[in-house]
Amino acid sequence: MTETKLAPGEAAPEFTLTTADGGTVSLDAYRGKRVILYFYPAAMTPGCTKQACDFRDSLSRLTAEGFAVLGVSKDKPEKLAKFAERDALTFPLLSDPDLSVHQAYGAYGTKKLYGKEVVGVIRSTFVIDGDGKIEHALYNVKATGHVASLKKKLGLS
Repeated sequence: MTETKLAPGEAAPEFTLTTADGGTVSLDAYRGKRVILYFYPAAMTPGCTKQACDFRDSLSRLTAEGFAVLGVSKDKPEKLAKFAERDALTFPLLSDPDLSVHQAYGAYGTKKLYGKEVVGVIRSTFVIDGDGKIEHALYNVKATGHVASLKKKLGLS
């Protein structure tokens, strides 16, 4: 499996995905805004919940600084809706069941899990500028503490 890894300065792959409420979101709709696009393995699991709640708790600061936050997983919209409701997540959760957007961003492929190589979702975060270019491409991030380190990297801590 050849894996794409994006780098700063590259164009962010365009996408349109279904939201938890059945609508759609396109990256193109965020032109002129900075976007934090993060990929997580599965809704309602402990690590993914921690990460999503950290984004939720930092959302007002990120929004005030001009960022939009989008979370992407392979989960179906119905599961994403339950996740959003259970944890009061107020940013869009996007469904990518065929993993095409994960693959375009290099967020699906070979990773280490408990010392073994497996193929799956690579927890990743991308900061995309207002022109649709990658500012930061962060692969294999940890769920806990990631939002705090991202804010520091963005000069927001």
